[in-house]
Amino acid sequence: DNVSWVIGYGVLAAVIAAGIILFLLGIKSYRKQGHLGSPFTAVAQVFAAAVRKWRVKETHVWDVYYGDERSETHMEAQSKHKTLARTKQFRFLDKAMIIDNLDASSKTRNPWRLCSINQVEEVKLVIRLIPIWLSCLMFNVVQSQLHTYYTKQGSKMNRSMGPHFQLPPASLKVFVGITILITVPIYDRIFVPMARKLSGYPAGITVLQRIGVGQFLSILNVVAAALVEAKRVSVAKQHDLMDNPKAIIPIRVWWLLPQYLICGLSDTFAVVGLQELFYDQMPEGLRSLGAAAYISILGVGSFLSSAIISLVQAISSKSGEEWLGDNLNRAHLDYFYWVLAGLSALNLCVYVWTAKGFVYKKVEAQKPTGAKKAGTKAGEV
Repeated sequence: DNVSWVIGYGVLAAVIAAGIILFLLGIKSYRKQGHLGSPFTAVAQVFAAAVRKWRVKETHVWDVYYGDERSETHMEAQSKHKTLARTKQFRFLDKAMIIDNLDASSKTRNPWRLCSINQVEEVKLVIRLIPIWLSCLMFNVVQSQLHTYYTKQGSKMNRSMGPHFQLPPASLKVFVGITILITVPIYDRIFVPMARKLSGYPAGITVLQRIGVGQFLSILNVVAAALVEAKRVSVAKQHDLMDNPKAIIPIRVWWLLPQYLICGLSDTFAVVGLQELFYDQMPEGLRSLGAAAYISILGVGSFLSSAIISLVQAISSKSGEEWLGDNLNRAHLDYFYWVLAGLSALNLCVYVWTAKGFVYKKVEAQKPTGAKKAGTKAGEV
C-alpha cells in the first residue's frame, strides 16, 4: 500500500521461481512408485460387482473373498498387510465380496464380479467421508471472509501506527498465523493430556470432535465480526460520516483483532482435524486423494461464499437496501455476518448428526483362518 504493488507482486514471483528451481534440482532423487493401476477402477469394480450380484445372499460367515496376492488391485497393493474389519454400513456393497456359484466354478477371478473384503471396505471409507466433506464447506465460507470483507472493514478504520505509518489492512491476517503457531503447541502439550484424563481417549478428543469445536468457533468468529461492524457503523453515525464512503472512521483497527484471533483458533481445531481425518480415514491407496479432498473444501467453500454473497445482494437489493453495497457505512455488512452465523449454526447441527453416524476405520490383526478364496463354492441366488 505504501511502496508499490509492482514490487509486492515481484517479490512473490521471485520466491515462487526460486521454489520451482529448488524442486527441479532435486527431481532426480525423488522416489517413483511403479504403476499399480487406477484406484478409481477399484472403486468402480466394487459397485459393478455389487450391482451384478444384487440378488445374491450371504449364506454363512466364510463365503466371502478375502483377497489373493496374485491379483491385487491398486488399493489392495497399498494395504496388503492389513485386513479391514467388516462394517454394517452400506450392506449392499457387501454383495461384491460374496463368492457365488459362478465365482466358485471359475478358475480365475473376474475383478468386475468379485472383490475382496478390503476393497469393499475401502470404498465404504470413501463414501463415509463424503457427508463430512459436505458439512465442512460452510466452515470455509466463514473463513473466506478473512480475505474479503474483514479486509474491507479494516480499510475503513483508523490504521495509524505512529505519525508516518499506516497498517495495511490485509496484514492483519498475520495474527491468524501467529494464533495457530501459539495454540497448536498448547493444544498438543496442555489440552490433549488434560482431555485424555477426562475421556480416556489417547488423543484427548476424537478427530470429528476436534473439527466440531472448530466449526463452533467459526460461528463465534462471525458473531464477533458482526458486533464489531455494528460498532463501526455507530461511530460513523456519531461523526456524520455515513455518506462519505472514502472516510476513515475514527475507530481503531484493533477492534478487529478478536475475530482474527478466533479465526486462527478455529483453524487450529478444524483445519488440522480435517487434514488428519482425510489422511487417516482414506484407504492407503487413495491418501493423495484425501489430501486433495481437504484442499477442495477450501476452494469449493470460496465458490459457495461467492454464491451466498450474490444471493444476499440480490435479495436485499429488492427491498431497496443493499446489504453489501459499495458504501460500507450505508450497507448492512453486520446483517450479512448474522446470516452466516445462522447458516453456520444450522450446518453445525447437520455436522453433529453426520458425525454421530460415522464409523472409524478398524483393522483386524489377521485374516480369519476359515477365509475363502475364489474357487470355493458358497452363496446362493
